[in-house]
Amino acid sequence: MARLAQAIRLGTVATGDRLPPERTLAKQLQVSRVTLREAIAELRDAGFLESRRGRGGGTFVVWPGHPSHPPGNGDGHAAELAREMGDALPDALDFRRVLEGGAARLAATRTLSAEQRAHLTETLRSSRDRDPRTRRVNDSRLHLAVAAVADSPSLAAAVADVQLTLDRLLAAIPVLRRNLDHSDAQHTAIVEAILAGNAAAARTTMEEHCDATAALLLALL
Repeated sequence: MARLAQAIRLGTVATGDRLPPERTLAKQLQVSRVTLREAIAELRDAGFLESRRGRGGGTFVVWPGHPSHPPGNGDGHAAELAREMGDALPDALDFRRVLEGGAARLAATRTLSAEQRAHLTETLRSSRDRDPRTRRVNDSRLHLAVAAVADSPSLAAAVADVQLTLDRLLAAIPVLRRNLDHSDAQHTAIVEAILAGNAAAARTTMEEHCDATAALLLALL
């Protein structure tokens, strides 16, 4: 999805134009045709693409955030926020990866109380909520909970700062079901590693989670 969204964003296909044939596009993006179909389905559901039947049919770009489309709709807000951040955006994403990966690792080395374990479990459950009005907040609460059980006030404050920095951008991009599924699975693996005291797995999975979020965010912006 990130590769396809990036190709659209860079102007490979203009808004209103039809995507290249499946075989050609899969080769260009270096993914399988099955993977391409899944990505197209997700981006179609999110309003990036539109499928049309009949003569002259196919899959067309309708993404409002595309450079060839007038600004002011959908992703235009997210793109404007990204432009405002400039070089601070990739720096914030790099910092988040190192910071939150370290927080997860440290949390897994702590002896957690029953209350702390219950809080992690509860915030994980809440983070799976798909209600668009609460999803973003609950996602952040889980990351903050991980930092809190690491038992380092300075670390918790830094995680809160980086979450605040990226919050508006993450809230502004389209919600993709498959991305949410992937995020939920990674959140679960992170919490399970922390509760099991597996510091290496907690750090690695959190870093992979941050990498996936960064890739999708940069592609959509």
